[in-house]
Amino acid sequence: MQAAPDISDSETWVIRTTLRERYKEEVEVQIADSEIRLHPSDREVTQCPVWYWQRGDCHFVIFKTGTRRYRCQFFYRAYQQYGTGVKEYTDITECVVSLLQAQADHEARERGDLK
Repeated sequence: MQAAPDISDSETWVIRTTLRERYKEEVEVQIADSEIRLHPSDREVTQCPVWYWQRGDCHFVIFKTGTRRYRCQFFYRAYQQYGTGVKEYTDITECVVSLLQAQADHEARERGDLK
């Protein structure tokens, strides 16, 4: 099994700062590990560090898949998983901001505010 590089303090700082700006309060961010296939054709999984947080009934995950490589998604239940439409980001700030915007847009559509 391959492994992605570890999470840096500066990456975590970017995420925490962005969440504080978005929600106007501290959000608990947990760091964990996940095993994912980096490509659909991969037979082996790669161990990737992840950032995880929850807001209401929504869960957010950012996977660090390589040096300056990030994937993200938010979900409500196992069958309700959503992304941003971008497979992978090379900038952690762009990744977390896009993830938060995609989730906010999803919530607005669910309420009927966006079409």
